[in-house]
Amino acid sequence: MIDLLFEGGILFMSILTIVLAASCGLFVFYLIKKTKDESQTSLIKSVGLFALVFGLLGQFIGLYSALQHISQVESVSSAMLAGGIRVSSITSIYGMLIFILSYLMWFVLKSIRSVD
Repeated sequence: MIDLLFEGGILFMSILTIVLAASCGLFVFYLIKKTKDESQTSLIKSVGLFALVFGLLGQFIGLYSALQHISQVESVSSAMLAGGIRVSSITSIYGMLIFILSYLMWFVLKSIRSVD
């Protein structure tokens, strides 16, 4: 797991990890606070959406960098191209996982609030 953190790019992956921690922190806070205000609990969804978009931004920047390096080299093997695409996809996969987790946490909060 730590290897993916470094391989995906320490800047984007560390920011996404902070966003994951913030999402989990908000979930625990709203779980303890027991608020029924939907606008407050929807902040978890917004944090998850930010993680998704930020992960995609990391992928596009990684792809841009890989394509820039490929354009400077005369011949590129398919293995090198596939490796570049794989590495650039790490941030978007991580962002999607945070997005899904955030929505699950929001759904749990919404379900608990509707039962009360």
